[in-house]
Amino acid sequence: MSRLPSTPATRLLREQGVAYTEHPYRYEERGGTAVSARELGLDEHAVVKTLVFEDDRGAPLVVLMHGDREVSTKALARQLGRKAIQICRPEVANRHSGYQVGGTSPFGTRKPMPVYVERSILALPRIYLNGGSRGFLVGISPAEAARVLAATPVDVAIEG
Repeated sequence: MSRLPSTPATRLLREQGVAYTEHPYRYEERGGTAVSARELGLDEHAVVKTLVFEDDRGAPLVVLMHGDREVSTKALARQLGRKAIQICRPEVANRHSGYQVGGTSPFGTRKPMPVYVERSILALPRIYLNGGSRGFLVGISPAEAARVLAATPVDVAIEG
């Protein structure tokens, strides 16, 4: 396999001594996790999307969600004790994370943001998250990802 470019995400994982695998694929605009799962022969449920939200005070936060599920923002707001939470517009998400939408990794973000993970993700044997570039996933143990990210489990998944 040819060496992939280093990203803030892969640099952080290496610095933390985390074992991960690299999975490049042919990126398609607006293809999402369905395309990455198809291209890599993975179950979309194990391909985890990194979503940047803002609360009612404008504070950013990250939610890790199964590729085949959506986030209930009402349930998330309730669990976090906020009035409201909404997904960020792409340009705002890019500013918070330092990554381009479609290549947003929860690792090595520009701004430190609290990370929340759908609880059922932690029960999977392996997950695939964006590695910091469009068309590039990293395979990692969910426990290791949660540890590195100091992620808080939540129950906010709805059918996608």
